[in-house]
Amino acid sequence: MNIKTTSIYEQNAVAFNTKGIRRALNEGGTWASKTYSILQLLILINQHIQTPLLTSIVSESLPHLRRGCLRDYFNILGESQDNNPRFNKSDHVYDFGNGKIEFFGADEADKLRGGRRDILFVNEANNISWNAWRELDTRTRLFSFLDWNPVSSFWAHEYLIGKPENVYIHSTFLDALNVVPPDIVANIKKQGENDPNWKNVFVLGRLGKVEGLVYPYFEQIDELPKGDYFYGLDFGYSNDPSALTRNVIVGENLYSEELIYESGLTNDAISHRMDEKGVRRGYDEIFADAAEPKSIQEIANFGFNIKACPKGADSVEYGHQKIRQLKQFWTKASLNCIKEQRNFRYIQDKDGKLTDKTTHQYSHGLDSRRYACVGKMDGSQFYVY
Repeated sequence: MNIKTTSIYEQNAVAFNTKGIRRALNEGGTWASKTYSILQLLILINQHIQTPLLTSIVSESLPHLRRGCLRDYFNILGESQDNNPRFNKSDHVYDFGNGKIEFFGADEADKLRGGRRDILFVNEANNISWNAWRELDTRTRLFSFLDWNPVSSFWAHEYLIGKPENVYIHSTFLDALNVVPPDIVANIKKQGENDPNWKNVFVLGRLGKVEGLVYPYFEQIDELPKGDYFYGLDFGYSNDPSALTRNVIVGENLYSEELIYESGLTNDAISHRMDEKGVRRGYDEIFADAAEPKSIQEIANFGFNIKACPKGADSVEYGHQKIRQLKQFWTKASLNCIKEQRNFRYIQDKDGKLTDKTTHQYSHGLDSRRYACVGKMDGSQFYVY
């Protein structure tokens, strides 16, 4: 296996091979090669180990792993997950022979309390609880790797960083310029120009502050409860994704599921995707942004029951307030929308005061949910096409 590594790989390898070091704590910005480097190291260790070794790779949920670590893992190997004789897709275990690597979510309580391992890697550790981390780490014999973006302070800052048995490794995209495409680098810099906190966390890899979250509280669930489903659609194309969410309100609880989150979709393609996701033509209510009347009309021409949410003075903030009146839930597979909700903030001005502007890059799935909920709760204010 030919791999191209960064200095972050080297630092983790040195930490793993240094006597007396128990953990490698990887904090840094986006595209800093944290996850990729740790996976490269774990693959090489398990490929060449001469005695039995079990490695656990853990994130907040299995859907999160499938879209992140598992995808990167097989990219590094240059293999497919499908029909792979070494990979058990039911148990999510890859077998090198002596070395075995298992993947599971921190939401699987039996795996936390029952399993023991030799090496542990917790991906995006800031998204799991302190108790879950303790259960995992105390059942790890040799070494633990952690990585995270420094969105805000969490238990690693309080209990792990600065301890002599732990190595702290800081990284930014500048540590991975030999592997990051130039267009990605340009986009990272551009995003940082628009939002100082985003620049601090994802460009510079410094500890940020989660201040001014639009929707501070939510929980994750396995699947939507039964009920009267309704849909929200936010249009995008080249730079922004189109986002479709399925929603249901039960009492004072709002349950939501991400169905589409993809750039480059024409309205024809969106219609086909909605068919694939089980949205019923001529029946299910879909609420969308009235700033896109042509797109709404084209989708209506395909037979979908789509309605436009008109924009007016304070309509956006009104929608935010409507959402905040409800207890919010996302299905665990709604990875993009979960990430959005954790980062969707009111932007501060030069004096640090919150404005009514919000972080655009984290708004797409949340806008689709807002259109849906305001449309369902205040249906008389919506135009039908």
